[in-house]
Amino acid sequence: MPAPGPKPMEPARDYPLFGGAFSAALPPGALDVSDLRPVPDNQEVFCHRVTDQSLIVELLELQAHVQGEEAARYHFEDVGGVQGARSVQVDSVQPLLLENLALRSCCQEAWVLSGKQQVAKDVTVHQALLRLPQYQTDLLLTFNDPPPDHRLSLGPENLSLPPWSLGDFEQLVTGLTLHDPNIFGPQ
Repeated sequence: MPAPGPKPMEPARDYPLFGGAFSAALPPGALDVSDLRPVPDNQEVFCHRVTDQSLIVELLELQAHVQGEEAARYHFEDVGGVQGARSVQVDSVQPLLLENLALRSCCQEAWVLSGKQQVAKDVTVHQALLRLPQYQTDLLLTFNDPPPDHRLSLGPENLSLPPWSLGDFEQLVTGLTLHDPNIFGPQ
């Protein structure tokens, strides 16, 4: 009898965030970290079932003192500081076209940053910053992508769940949808 083939890959799924105030398409293999440990109320954190990759959606106070590309750099360096990074390196910062975002009606500007942070190991970090000034909010989406050498030890049983890609992150960023603006409090 032939061995069973790999399980079909689960499609990206629309997942409620922040109690349903937002929703987003999560890539296959995403586990809600809040099912495993406490997560701050302003964050939604997901980890890959096999790799050390993670996705984080954060609602942060608008940092009005920084504008444009510098706002993206500010948040990248701030996250590095909170995580105790020994070094942070920005590789690129690019504007995101607002017309590509589901949040285009309330997003004033959007940036995507790629860089590296050295915490316990060097991690490639991709961040998207969506600025929502009418809600006094900076929406920060982060894709932590550790080096692929950690994936070499994956057994054949895990090959049906490939690592997440930048395309998965882009789908999360562009498809993030606001359903209930009351999450931001009275306006």
